[in-house]
Amino acid sequence: MLRRLIPHPFLSLTLVFVWLGLVNKFTLGNLLLGGLFGLVIPMLTAPYWPDRPTIRRPLKGLVYVLIVLWDIVVANVQVAAIILFKREKNIRSQWVVIPLELTSAEAITVLAGTITMTPGTVSATLSADGGSILVHCLHTDDVDAVRDEIKTRYERRLKEIFE
Repeated sequence: MLRRLIPHPFLSLTLVFVWLGLVNKFTLGNLLLGGLFGLVIPMLTAPYWPDRPTIRRPLKGLVYVLIVLWDIVVANVQVAAIILFKREKNIRSQWVVIPLELTSAEAITVLAGTITMTPGTVSATLSADGGSILVHCLHTDDVDAVRDEIKTRYERRLKEIFE
C-alpha cells in the first residue's frame, strides 16, 4: 500500500524541496502543495519507470552531493582565474576521453551531469556502447590527470552508490 502511494520516495522528497526552492517562500501552503506534487507526480510517472534505479548506499550519495557542491565552488574560482588572468593563447582547451566502469544508466547520467555542472568541463557525448564519455575541458596541461581525477573523485563513488 505504501509502495503504491509513494513509489519513488527520493523523487517525492526531491520534488518537495525543488518546489520550496522555486517559490522561495516557506509557508504551510507551499509545503502542502509541494507535498501534493511529491505524491502525485511519482504516482503518475511510476508506470514509465519499470526498472527503478536502486541506490545501494544513500549516505554515500549525500557525501557525493557535498563533494560535488564543493567542487563546483572551487571550479568557479578556477574558471574565473583562467578567464581573468590567462591570455587566450595560453588557454589549452582539451578533449578528454573518460573510459567508464559504470554500467548503470542512472549512474552514467549522474556522472555526465556532474561533469557538466562543474564549471570548466562539459560532457559532450556518450559512446555508442556506453563505454566512455567525451569531455571538453576549458584548460588543462595534463589530460591524464583530468581523466584520473574524474574516475577517482566521481566514478568510483557513483559505483559504490549505484552498483
